[in-house]
Amino acid sequence: MSQTQHKIAVVGTGYVGLTSGACLAHLGHLVTCVDVDETKIKSISSGVMPIYEEGLAELVAGGQSSGNLGFTTSLEEAVRDAEFVFLCLPTPPGADGMADISAIRLVVMQLRGLLRPGTIIVNKSTVPVNSTYMVQELINEPSVDVVSNPEFLREGSAVHDFLHPDRIVVGCTNPIAGERVGALYFGTRSPVLVTDPVSAESIKYMANAFLAMKISFVNQAAEYCDSVGADVIEVMKGLSFDPRIGQTFLNPGPGWGGSCFPKDTKALVVSATESGSPMTLIEEAINANLMHIDHITRLITRAAESSRASEPRICLLGLTFKANTDDTRESPALAIHQRLVEHFTNVVVYDPLAKVPESHIFNRVDSLVDAIRDADVVAILTEWSEFAELQPDLVASHMRGDTIIDGRYLLNKQDFAAAGLSVISIGR
Repeated sequence: MSQTQHKIAVVGTGYVGLTSGACLAHLGHLVTCVDVDETKIKSISSGVMPIYEEGLAELVAGGQSSGNLGFTTSLEEAVRDAEFVFLCLPTPPGADGMADISAIRLVVMQLRGLLRPGTIIVNKSTVPVNSTYMVQELINEPSVDVVSNPEFLREGSAVHDFLHPDRIVVGCTNPIAGERVGALYFGTRSPVLVTDPVSAESIKYMANAFLAMKISFVNQAAEYCDSVGADVIEVMKGLSFDPRIGQTFLNPGPGWGGSCFPKDTKALVVSATESGSPMTLIEEAINANLMHIDHITRLITRAAESSRASEPRICLLGLTFKANTDDTRESPALAIHQRLVEHFTNVVVYDPLAKVPESHIFNRVDSLVDAIRDADVVAILTEWSEFAELQPDLVASHMRGDTIIDGRYLLNKQDFAAAGLSVISIGR
């Protein structure tokens, strides 16, 4: 049995939209991606991706070559004859902490009168509960169904996650429309959960909130292990055998960040409070994350101040919130850098891919060796593979000091101790 080909319009070519469009084309559908940013559309069409995501450029090129994937700046052109219209639009946090859905409202109003009868609008953006009903009211066309289909893509492995999902969640009031959306993913061999729209929207927020809470727990456990002399890696290994806990998201680090966890946890806290059911555990997870970032900063600060240098040179390895992405949004590494430069004049950073805000001033170098040269303190803040492959003798020959803060638990302490270097990780 083969995939039935459908005509799909994807509105928005950001992280979610571009990945979704390319992957849907790969699954055999005819996809047109539309964006108001003419420069971005021209760049993507010529093979230059606006984001780094493993395998994405090749997938886009393959979709264009097969004729399954096209790009335009015309909304009318994109949705003409489309059976499905995916909304993959930005929903940044508003002043009150809730997701700002003004972009969705604007596009939906523009869609009125453009859609053929029977078209299904698929909301893939992360939105507050009841947004599906809001879109249905705005479009005001009885023949057009609106379905919630939240994404669960991890930056750095988004293409893999789309093509090999652990679940497809579809929220709908019309079961037939929900089944049609679920069928678009034929070939991914994934279970499909068809539920109501509010439950689907809630699943997205709850998933990110739970994972953020889990990371905050692990990082607090690391601080606890530090205080009592336990090894957090061994402790987490012991927990991982319990099937009720599982093996994932048990790695301590400098804190959580990115484009999803910070904004989604804040939005959930606001929504829960407004609904009269405050989620205090999520509030504490947010506070714990901020406190842990401060704790890492203090650890680096103490190491720098205890060095013999009058103006200690601090080397930060990594700026992205995780490896295999160029995204620095809400990155704990970026927050740590901002705190350090308020007190130290010689902070150098290295990251192989990071895109940083133009307003943020960095002393950024182009190579790992240049970064560690003459450093009094080295802090590893992102788990890039080249940092895990650091050779003790190489580091010792270039550093001026002898302290490495391993915020990602990548290095073997004994190997570096033999080279005269001290590797410090919280909870070890």
